[in-house]
Amino acid sequence: MIDTRETAVIFEGGGMRNSYTAAAVVTLIEEGVQFGWVGGVSAGSSHTVNYLSGDAWRAKQCFVDFANNPSFGGVSSLLRGTGYFNAEFIYENSGEDLPFDYDAFRANPAAMNLSATRADTGEPVYFTREDIRVEKDVNTFVRASSTLPLIMPTVLIDDIPYVDGALGEHGGISINQAEAAGYEKFLFIGTKPRDYVRPEVSRPSVVRRLFRRTPAVAEAMIARPGRYNASKQRLLDLEAQGRAQLFFPDAMGVSSTERNVAKLRANFAAGEKQVAAEWPAWEEFLAG
Repeated sequence: MIDTRETAVIFEGGGMRNSYTAAAVVTLIEEGVQFGWVGGVSAGSSHTVNYLSGDAWRAKQCFVDFANNPSFGGVSSLLRGTGYFNAEFIYENSGEDLPFDYDAFRANPAAMNLSATRADTGEPVYFTREDIRVEKDVNTFVRASSTLPLIMPTVLIDDIPYVDGALGEHGGISINQAEAAGYEKFLFIGTKPRDYVRPEVSRPSVVRRLFRRTPAVAEAMIARPGRYNASKQRLLDLEAQGRAQLFFPDAMGVSSTERNVAKLRANFAAGEKQVAAEWPAWEEFLAG
């Protein structure tokens, strides 16, 4: 067991690419690593609550075999209006397929931070433990953080519409919130290559027309590359200072919308291999 409560862990999103980084969540759980602060964006919010519940099985299943569930989604689901990823089922009605240990989640002392974006104003919203009134709220917050515009229906919480947290002020990497919480040491689990730079939106006018009913979402999408790249650079600067341990995938084998379970299993296995290779460095950093 490694008690590193002075450290914050940050999980990046990426849809089904998170099948690769699910291996990192499994390892952190199995090694008994205890962080002080856990933050996630989009699919990384699922990693966050799975880690906090201490359920290694669920951490893997969410991004691997669960995709084979007939209610998971697909083109037919998109055409029916329930989204390419059937968010209502995945996040709120899948308890029998993916049971969630709410008691274990509540017992974990680490702070939680799930990032979402208001679709009406573009403002970032951060859901924490203090916002949880009943168990269902956890899954609703994860759904809000993970709601991809156009391919998933907007979710309402207290009559406020939400979309993906990656459209917020940090661009998809919540290092700003971890630092604002007072943390100076960070583990980052990313789903993009180390040298990835998010390109600018080439045709902003097209994005504005596509999201003419939600102009705040359009502007957030246009602004996202600069925000993401700034957050990424902050991580690299922290790494150079010896204050951050960064994980970037070497062999990502799927796209964000992948549903082929064989490919997802292979992607998890590739992530598992890389995490195992890097674990000694993680362990030294976390224990130091």
